[in-house]
Amino acid sequence: MTQNEMNILVPEKLSEIERTMGITVLYAAESGSRAWGFESTDSDFDVRFIYKRPKSEYLRLNETRDVIELPINDTWDVTGWDLAKALRLLHKSNPTLFEWLSSPICYRDTGFSERIQPLLAEYFSPSRMLYHYLSMCRNNIRNYLQGETVNLKRYLYSLRPVLACLWVIEYDEPPPMKFSVLAEKLLPENLRPSVNYLLSEKMKSSEKSEIQHMNDIETFINESVIRVKAYIETLHEPQRSWDSLNRFFLQEIS
Repeated sequence: MTQNEMNILVPEKLSEIERTMGITVLYAAESGSRAWGFESTDSDFDVRFIYKRPKSEYLRLNETRDVIELPINDTWDVTGWDLAKALRLLHKSNPTLFEWLSSPICYRDTGFSERIQPLLAEYFSPSRMLYHYLSMCRNNIRNYLQGETVNLKRYLYSLRPVLACLWVIEYDEPPPMKFSVLAEKLLPENLRPSVNYLLSEKMKSSEKSEIQHMNDIETFINESVIRVKAYIETLHEPQRSWDSLNRFFLQEIS
């Protein structure tokens, strides 16, 4: 499937989900490598959406599942979060939610992304954002950068969260989703040839392609991790109220 084909197919699938499950999709976008801008030749499509149920459904005593997951196949991976779940995660400044709402590939938007923007600013937490991306990077280092060769995409999967951390430190705002924007602003000049090589190889290779270790990139990643850890220790953030989220939730379901 091409992106143009998915731009037609995904809205059709979302309408089908609405009919069969009795929900309303508020927002849907692409996540993962295609939205980051370095998909492989065999990358699937990671479709993510936020939905609401009828107001009466939120007044039931028995809990209702707050996630919709379609069976994964070779073409796409489709997952949706209930509005209530999304707002609870926003209270925790969940970086994944911020990424969905800033994706450069949007399949549906009922105006939801604009309505929720003030809340994204209010509930943005630098420390929680940094912990998330730092953990992603360290997991990739520990699990994928230690062998004789390295899975090509894992270098990019380590670099992107590192650059996201540096963006938060530098600009005190959520990082943009596209890798190219992060790299343009934050990547040292001497690393650009190596990173351009990685991007070129990634986009013409399969998800499982391996390469030799790239010492300059690994040095940058490791030094950045040390810097981010030190910066996190200086942060002290207040607890945030639920009031704005509760008001927004009632407005959206009414």
